[in-house]
Formats: sequence, structure tokens, C-alpha cells
Amino acid sequence: MAKLLPVLIVLFGVLGGFGAGMLLRPAPESTDAAEAFEDGEAISAWGGMDGATGRAETEIIRMSDHFAVPVLEGGSVRALMVVNLSLELAGVEGELVAAREPRLRDRFLQVMFDHANAGGFAGVFTANDALTTLRTALTEAAREVLGPGVAEVLITDIYRRDV
Repeated sequence: MAKLLPVLIVLFGVLGGFGAGMLLRPAPESTDAAEAFEDGEAISAWGGMDGATGRAETEIIRMSDHFAVPVLEGGSVRALMVVNLSLELAGVEGELVAAREPRLRDRFLQVMFDHANAGGFAGVFTANDALTTLRTALTEAAREVLGPGVAEVLITDIYRRDV
């Protein structure tokens, strides 16, 4: 019994603290942005929303497959980058993306090969400036293929596997 008493005291203390914390926690504060989102007043980053439906004017389309980019050092493959991309579109139809996907994939691969050859996937490749450089180049390539309705290319997954 003497060994059980300290365990019971600790157990009651933990349960009492948890119960008091649950009872005394403050009510969650709602922000204006959260209320606006719930009311359907989401505004896109480049100029508003569709007045009839209250939805943002952009659409996000995921590319159908990943991109595999070799990282070369001294003429041999040292790593393999696997990248998944999505397109954020404003005023571009998804059918156009599907129809031009082979050309778009070709341009994206060329941009990523150039990025790899310039050392963009070496070292800390997930640094903000490295990813911003890659994202900007990919967005410019997408606009060349699809037109100015491409808002941004989103890097949804990026992996490096050393060989």
C-alpha cells in the first residue's frame, strides 16, 4: 500500500490538472479572415473573386506525374530529385493544360535540368531562395506554354535520393 499511494497521488494530480485545463481554457477567437472565408468571401491574390458565386477565380491543377531530375557531379549521377508540381491558374481551362501537357512537361524538365546543372539541388536545396528561384523559372516556363493565365507553379513535393 505504501508504494501505491505515491502513484495514486501523481495520477490524481495529472487528471485534476487536465480537467482544470479543459474547464478553464479560453474560447477560441475567430478572426475576420476566418469569418470571411466561412462566409464565402475568399479573395484571390491577384484581383478579387467571382461576384456571382463568391469563389476565388483561380483553379489548382496537379500535374499527372512526378518529375525525376538527375543531379550530376563529375560526370556521374550522384542523386535523383523527384518533384511533384501543381499549376495555379486564373482564366486558363484545365482542358488546355491537358492538351499541352507534353510540351509543358518538356519545358519544366528543361528548367529543372538547368537548375540542377547550376547547383540548385546541391547542399541545402530547400532553402527559400533556392526554391523561389526554381518556382519563378517554372512559372515563366508555364506562361510561355499556356499564356499569362498561369498565376504560379506550386512545388507540392520534393525529394532527394542520393545514389
